[in-house]
Amino acid sequence: MAEGFELYHYNPSGSAGVTFAVLFGLTAVIHIWQLVEAVGYLARYASAQETPDWTTKPYIAQSLLLLLAPALFAASIYMILGRIIRLVNGASCSLVRPSWLTKIFVTGDVLSFFIQSGGGGMLATAKDQSKVDLGNNMIIAGLFVQIVFFGFFIVVCVVFHRRMLTTPSHAVDDTRIPWARYMKVLYVASVLVMVRSIYRVAEYVQGSDGVLQSKEVYLYVFDAVLMFTCCLLFNLFHPSKILSGYHKTQEAPDLEMLNHGGHTRYRA
Repeated sequence: MAEGFELYHYNPSGSAGVTFAVLFGLTAVIHIWQLVEAVGYLARYASAQETPDWTTKPYIAQSLLLLLAPALFAASIYMILGRIIRLVNGASCSLVRPSWLTKIFVTGDVLSFFIQSGGGGMLATAKDQSKVDLGNNMIIAGLFVQIVFFGFFIVVCVVFHRRMLTTPSHAVDDTRIPWARYMKVLYVASVLVMVRSIYRVAEYVQGSDGVLQSKEVYLYVFDAVLMFTCCLLFNLFHPSKILSGYHKTQEAPDLEMLNHGGHTRYRA
């Protein structure tokens, strides 16, 4: 560790760490990948128990897991839009072909993930200031990649939504498919992830001596609370409901055929 370099610029709160570990753990019952956040806050709790003689292992674990976990949220959000586009036969309304949409955005997400993880690992094990600066810059670069791809994704969402509203189809008019509701869910989730990513960029641009790293409250307000809200959002509006709506619309024509002419027919 670089001489004079402190892991924290405050005494981390053990109660806050374990609280969010429990909250993310509870939501992980529905979304198992949310365990990344839960484990991250457990590591932060463990680190808080070492105050003021912190060791690097729990610090590195909480730092990397909390930094990288939102990439998993982003990947899930990308795939949901692809499902919606296919569900409503809206390929012609999308700026990006459905077959390429998930590939493009997940590729950007993976690129951001690896850049951030590389920078986080370097920053956590730095032995001199040059390594600290390099790791910090890599994290900033990875976060910028995430913001650029996510920003473009939001544009794709808005354009697709507007085009679908002005070019209605039979699937759009079918209220059994809650596609419009889930577009709004995507908007809310996207804003949450975007605000969190902007906060992280500002945090690392300021550096270890900046205001954002000097007060623990910023981490919980602009990261923990936002990402926990994102977890709850998908707990309440699970993407499986879109697919259930799709299956209902597929069953409807069969029911009409079975009752054609006023005579009910039964399949073997």
